[in-house]
Amino acid sequence: MGKSDFLSPKAISTRIKSKGLQKLRWYCQMCQKQCRDENGFKCHCMSQSHQRQLLLAAENPQQFMDYFSEEFRRDFLELLRRRFGTRRVHNNVVYNEYVSHRGHVHMNATRWETLSDFTKWLGREGLCRVDETPKGWYIQYIDRDPETIRRQQEQERKKKQDLDDEERAAKLIEQQVRRGLEGRELEMPVYTELNRENKEEKVTFKLNRGASTSGAASSKTSVLAVKMVEGAVKRSGAAHCSGQPKKKKKKSALDEIMELEEEKRRTSRNDYWLQPDIIVRIVTKKLEEKYHKRKAVVKEVIDKYTAIVRVIDSGDKLKLDQTHLETVIPAPGKKVLVLNGGYRGNEGILESINEKRFSVTITINSGPFKGRRVEDILYEDVSKLA
Repeated sequence: MGKSDFLSPKAISTRIKSKGLQKLRWYCQMCQKQCRDENGFKCHCMSQSHQRQLLLAAENPQQFMDYFSEEFRRDFLELLRRRFGTRRVHNNVVYNEYVSHRGHVHMNATRWETLSDFTKWLGREGLCRVDETPKGWYIQYIDRDPETIRRQQEQERKKKQDLDDEERAAKLIEQQVRRGLEGRELEMPVYTELNRENKEEKVTFKLNRGASTSGAASSKTSVLAVKMVEGAVKRSGAAHCSGQPKKKKKKSALDEIMELEEEKRRTSRNDYWLQPDIIVRIVTKKLEEKYHKRKAVVKEVIDKYTAIVRVIDSGDKLKLDQTHLETVIPAPGKKVLVLNGGYRGNEGILESINEKRFSVTITINSGPFKGRRVEDILYEDVSKLA
């Protein structure tokens, strides 16, 4: 592998070193070449290419300085506008970000010797607002873009218009108040002391007779009106009594029998409710823990109060009293069986559940009451069918 090979260790190390920023004193602005050490910079100054660039600059040095100064100013202000906008920022912060770019124009090639001189020049030219503080110079970019100026003018015009509207409304209110007060003289109350010329003189109060007369007349009028209203009410009551009373619709014997049966069904309840083929829940804790809160199917009812149930999960058969069981309310749309009350033994479809009243609404789908909708059936009077 030759020494001039692109992948040689020396070539790789050279490229790595040339990537970063180097010292400013070893940079040649005319040739735009950065040297890594003093020996390299000395060799560059003795090279023919550098000598030719110096001869060109010697012909018109002011032109080259103006060119570099203008390029430095343009790049610096562009960074300030794009990066910081119109915020107030320290000039050294902007400069450090500017010189981080490897191809930037160095200040030693411009007309300004220091950053402070450049900052003062920006303030004199009206390009930025500058102010000096104990911490250094701060700059603030002045945006002179025509679109920005037009937008600011429009905002100021709108703000002024809003203020004019408020002032106009205030003047209008003031004029209305002034017109309302015209022709009225504000009488200021005069306060005097209560002095009695003769201490032995009695204090008397006189009442206005006209006022009392009018009050009596008004009271008489009101009493007369009340009497007239009472007379009208009595006459209307007498006329109503003298007229023929409205006949009530006479109930038939069938209607009376149906009402009696309905009332009997509502009030007839038994103290037992177990029925075969219903699903119940085991609530006793006297058995093993695995049966607590488990669902079971009633297979057989013994002596009305005892049932033989089969646990759904395990299939075990148990003999339990009805006090150890409770009913199961299914989801709406499922089949249920009425266990107590006037509709005992009828199957139905669960329509809705009223959690506040602990009751359900069902529609009976079997027997002579098929299709009837029954409301407010208690939880303990209905259970899910297996």
